[in-house]
Amino acid sequence: MKPKALLAYSLGHFWVDFSCALLMFSLSGQGDWALCVLLYNFSAFALQMPIGLLADQWNRNSRTAALGCGLAALGWALSPIPVAAALSAGLGNACFHVGGGIQVLEDGGDRAAPLGVFVSPGAFGIFFGTLLGRSSGFSGLAAAAGLLGFALGFCLLESRGEGKPAPSARDLNRNVLWALACCFLVVVLRSYLGMILSFPWKTGAWSLWVICAVVSGKAAGGFLGDRLGMLPASVLSLGLSTVLFCLSGFPLAGTAAVFFFNMTMPITLWAAAQLLPDRKGFAFGMLTFALFLGFLPVWLGWPPLLHGGSGYAVGALCSLALLVLGLKRGRF
Repeated sequence: MKPKALLAYSLGHFWVDFSCALLMFSLSGQGDWALCVLLYNFSAFALQMPIGLLADQWNRNSRTAALGCGLAALGWALSPIPVAAALSAGLGNACFHVGGGIQVLEDGGDRAAPLGVFVSPGAFGIFFGTLLGRSSGFSGLAAAAGLLGFALGFCLLESRGEGKPAPSARDLNRNVLWALACCFLVVVLRSYLGMILSFPWKTGAWSLWVICAVVSGKAAGGFLGDRLGMLPASVLSLGLSTVLFCLSGFPLAGTAAVFFFNMTMPITLWAAAQLLPDRKGFAFGMLTFALFLGFLPVWLGWPPLLHGGSGYAVGALCSLALLVLGLKRGRF
């Protein structure tokens, strides 16, 4: 993939997530805030699956990403109507992720490193968008203007492979379905664990260090998978994460555990796309639907199933077992 294109999509990912988080938390004083959060997460994550199917047919990935930026900008114009703003921002987020994700997968070929670089800035965007949204420290007009700038840029961006026939479909035999199911469950578990993850020392500067661990872990996972192979990289990262979560009462160990735990994000996305080479948008959307399912128990207020470092270690170990099974069934 051309470095300039990857940089553009990665920066766009940061800005879209930053702007959407900023918008949502700027609406937090509204009476229907809980409904807005649900609608935003549903449209941003669950709807990526049908949007991905449509994007696979349209095969205009940069235009899909541009449409997403435009819809996210429209959310700011609709902010006097919080529910409409949440829906527009969520749909924009979904379209951008699908369009950008497909193109990065297409250009990356059989490599996971570009995908890791693309997905990693989103955590920074959410962190800083949440921080500034709570403090009203950033102009919504500037956020919307940035989104429109990215929309224009993606409209002008030439994307290799757009408009060409999709690659031949891989037979959906039992092994492929098992592999997809395992990847799906890994993402549900990772999403849920990320939602409930809490350390008593995670305050002040350590909060930023943990976010840095999330971002750098996602980016590093793709490179490690390309270097060692997806199965050895998964065993190494989740194995170390399991051990370090047991020691997560210490800030350095807990931060390192988060780093290694997040390394499998690009690996699961890469594996799903390899299993469905003619439906990369659907593969991407299927796993973001898994993210939505992991968010639901927390939104519903259910008590956490996993507690403390030992509980998080169990979650990492279950993720390891599922991912190893999925990669072996998928014959990676």
